[in-house]
Amino acid sequence: MQNSLLDVAGLTVGSAEDPKIASGVTAVLFNEPAIAAVATLGGAPGTRDTTLLDLEMTVAHVDALVLSGGSAFGLDAAGGVQAVLREQGRGFRIGDVTVPIVPQVILFDLLNGGDKNWGRTSPYFRLGMEAADRAGEQLRLGTAGAGYGATVAGLKGGLGTASAKTASGHRVAALVAVNAVGSPLIGDGPRFWAAPYEVDGEFGGLGWPPTIPPDALRPRLKGAASEAANTTIGIIATDAALDPQQAKRIALAAHDGYARALRPAHTPLDGDTIFAAATAAKPGAVDVAALTQLALTAADVMARAVARGVYEATALPFPGALPSWQDRFR
Repeated sequence: MQNSLLDVAGLTVGSAEDPKIASGVTAVLFNEPAIAAVATLGGAPGTRDTTLLDLEMTVAHVDALVLSGGSAFGLDAAGGVQAVLREQGRGFRIGDVTVPIVPQVILFDLLNGGDKNWGRTSPYFRLGMEAADRAGEQLRLGTAGAGYGATVAGLKGGLGTASAKTASGHRVAALVAVNAVGSPLIGDGPRFWAAPYEVDGEFGGLGWPPTIPPDALRPRLKGAASEAANTTIGIIATDAALDPQQAKRIALAAHDGYARALRPAHTPLDGDTIFAAATAAKPGAVDVAALTQLALTAADVMARAVARGVYEATALPFPGALPSWQDRFR
């Protein structure tokens, strides 16, 4: 176990960044088409091809999932991932044509100091291709991929991951780009709201304070609430053989991880979204008891991944850039 999404058999991960624009893309590619679902609880999401994951739709499997910065401009990244998969002959076959199925969700990182004057063509198609081409490399955390330009209230955000094994023997893992309007820290820090779920000191091992001071519950927001264009986006993957309804239940349950790790989550002007994907590398029917374990574990690993994404980040090299957790507290 590497404590990462790569602990789930049947997938690879690749990330690409552009330091000039201070943004990036992360792509999860599946070795075989995977059952997937999506749940959005934020009020202002930016997505591509997520409606096809609705339970009443025809195509239940995906070839890849994409997380990206760039707000709506970043939605070009899925096209780049599709281009790579098409070269590989991957996709939903219709006659003699294959169409790679690549849903995507984006976060808002347009005000982080990078140069967003890229002209008529955004760089995200290229970044999507690069992320797909790099799939299988080591999974980098913090200021990497879709988390490269991410921020939270008062700190640099980033890309985080965590994994666990359920009592039924299934592996569950989270990957998340943490770009929250709120804070992952208790009060002014350095302790994380996700501390009760931490494993082996993965984000500092500081635990919770002996008591939670009343001031810690005061909302700490990134900018004015009316300007809170943010979004935390993530993926839960498991080796279980789920059907679409079960995958949807996992995606919904994983949002508890956001609520455990961030204060606040699911605000009107963010697009908090989570994909759930099942590779079926561990075959066998999943009963209600096993599904409950998967749902609980999904929330736990997502909370841990959020904290790790912030803990592992490094500050952007721009005047006025937010400090990292390491800068402030290490």
